[in-house]
Amino acid sequence: MGKKGPMPTFETVDDYMAAQPENIRKVLEALRSIIHEAAPDIEEVLFYKVPCFKFVPNVKGDQQIMMAGYKKFVSLYPFPSTIEHFKDQLKGYKLGTGTVQFPLDQPLPKELIKEMVSFRRNELLNSNS
Repeated sequence: MGKKGPMPTFETVDDYMAAQPENIRKVLEALRSIIHEAAPDIEEVLFYKVPCFKFVPNVKGDQQIMMAGYKKFVSLYPFPSTIEHFKDQLKGYKLGTGTVQFPLDQPLPKELIKEMVSFRRNELLNSNS
């Protein structure tokens, strides 16, 4: 989030989205839409006070896909194995152990995000079958 201080508590993903500054909300909505395109059957919940997209009901949220908005970027948290798998395609982005930062002033790499979501979805579904 672009505000300083403790992060507020939200009841729903829509509440989280509505609380974002407009420029951040627009990018988060686009990211949310891409995630839904790649995995229409996901469930949206809040986990660690941010939007989480669950593929598998009984798996913790931090092992699925999450996103968050910040002052200069939005973060996608697709899990470390996903980052590792796509590391060559993600070279132009700031990466963490399980996160990739997409700057607000650049278009989202839609096809790459869809591939990452599909990869993580398949990884989770195959490990829980």
